[in-house]
Order: sequence, then C-alpha cells, then structure tokens
Amino acid sequence: MSENEEHSTGGVYSVKGKEFTRDSRYIETRIMAEPRAGTDDYPVEPGRYRLIAAYACPWANRSIIVRDVLGLQDVISLGTPGPTHDSDSWTFDLDPDGLDPVLGIHRLKEAYERRFPGYPRGITVPAMVEVETGQVVTNDFAQITEDLYFQWKAHHRPDAPDLWPAELRAEMQDVMRRVYTEVNNGVYRCGFAGSQEAYDAAYDRLWTAMDWLEERLASRRYLMGDAITEADIRLFTTLVRFDPVYHGHFKCNRQKLTELPNLWGYARDLFQTPGFGDNVDFEQIKQHYYVVHTDLNPLSIVPKGPDLSGWTTPHGRG
Repeated sequence: MSENEEHSTGGVYSVKGKEFTRDSRYIETRIMAEPRAGTDDYPVEPGRYRLIAAYACPWANRSIIVRDVLGLQDVISLGTPGPTHDSDSWTFDLDPDGLDPVLGIHRLKEAYERRFPGYPRGITVPAMVEVETGQVVTNDFAQITEDLYFQWKAHHRPDAPDLWPAELRAEMQDVMRRVYTEVNNGVYRCGFAGSQEAYDAAYDRLWTAMDWLEERLASRRYLMGDAITEADIRLFTTLVRFDPVYHGHFKCNRQKLTELPNLWGYARDLFQTPGFGDNVDFEQIKQHYYVVHTDLNPLSIVPKGPDLSGWTTPHGRG
C-alpha cells in the first residue's frame, strides 16, 4: 500500500483537516513477453522473479489470487511479509529468523534500495523482485496483475480463466475504474479522512457505488456476466475486508456486507472459488489494520469479531 507523503511517519495515516489522497506513483518497469526496445522492460522468464505480497494488503492480495487462478505458482515464487510493518518497510516476520528464504532479506526495503539507492517513496506490496540480483522490478499493483495475464500467457495452466475477455474489455475498464476510485480507494477516503466534511463526502461516494454494485449484481452472477474476470478479483479484496475492518475501523458503517443480499452472495460465491478464499487470512487482515493504524486505534487492540463463519455457507448464485 502507498499513502501520500504526509503519511510517511509511522502510525500517521489521517491528516487533520484534509481528505485522504493516495500516492499513486509507482515503479513503471514492465516484465514483458517481448521487451520493447529503448525501455527498461525485463523479459518474462520462469523462475527469474519472486512476487512479494502480504496477505494482509488488498492491493497485494489481488496479485496472489491472479497468480493462483492462472496457475503461475511454479513459474513465479511467492514471498509473504507479515501483517504488520513500520514506517520504513514491510518485514518478513513470518519466516524463520525474519528472513525471506529466497531473497535472504529481512526488509523489503533492501530490494528497493538495491535498484534505487535512497528510494524516496513508500516501500509497497505487491512487488516483483528479480531473484538473482535481489532488485525490485516493479511495484505497480494494477499493471502487475494485468501483465500476469497478458505477458505470462504462455505459462498459464491449460484451463486458466479468461480474465480480460476481448469483447468486454472496454466496459470492464470502465467498471474497474469506478470500483477502484469509489470502492477500493473509497474505503480509505472514509477511514483516513482528516475532517468531518471529508469523511461525510467520502462516505456518500462509497455508498453510492456500493448501491450501484448491489443493483448490478442483481441481474448477473459476476460483474461482467457469467464468468469471473479481473474486475471481480479487484472488487473481492475490498469486500472480503469490509465487515472485519472497513465497517468499523474505517467507519464505513451504513450496512455490513452481510446485509447487502446480492453483494454478500456474490462475495461468498467468489470466496468459495479456488484461489480466492484459500488466499484470505482474516487474522492477518485484522492485525494489519488495527495494529499499524495507531492514529486511528492508539492501543492497537485487535477485535475478536465479527463472526466470519458465514463465508462458507451456500451462496445461492449461479
């Protein structure tokens, strides 16, 4: 995740008197099936890269899901930082001795610094790292998942889903743009609002979009119709965090996800699809938000609830 520069101090995510604005500047290097002349493109090559992605982070979680549903597990290895981090870097707290077993580093920042000494922005996940050099290649989360589909196609499993159907692509881009600005990022605008006015405006924008999604999913199984696409993966990682985190911690509390019949059924449908729910760790999700955001939750107390057993109940869709 990346916040704007005012949020560079550990535990500071909400700036008094200001609305939340995400720092969307990322490393734009691409990993391409056919690297383009005159660019800093890296080549697609099985085993050359390691995806560093925390299960706690929604932006990283989507890359983990895409990697799995496309069958790229044996082609791109996965390293998973722990759910909490300081203002300096994500860390490999879950691995023995706090070391990523492939890259041999304690802090993801080391991979950024190896390529860009004095790297000036936040150390974010997901990140693709070249194993041999230990250097970060890219942290552009939206481009990473798109490239996993288009650039790594020769390495997909034979029955991999078509996440970017050509006939739906133009409409899908519009849907994903609205999902990103109003929902994926909209919950953060609520949670990190620095004034009542900023919060009220963010809340209204979020729920306008949630109502649009609830209505859209009344007449179709998935966002684009009868098959899962990239648009669904991008929405899912926000929905799965909604009741455990965003409803209370981020004050997105008009309704719970479980109180929105179409969205709740849709979210369970995805959760029960291979590659989705088996890549969700609710404990890590709660630890990340409630422990890291100390300006919102000064004592870092992690709530025991809510009851999450409903995710495996019949979804009634399809």
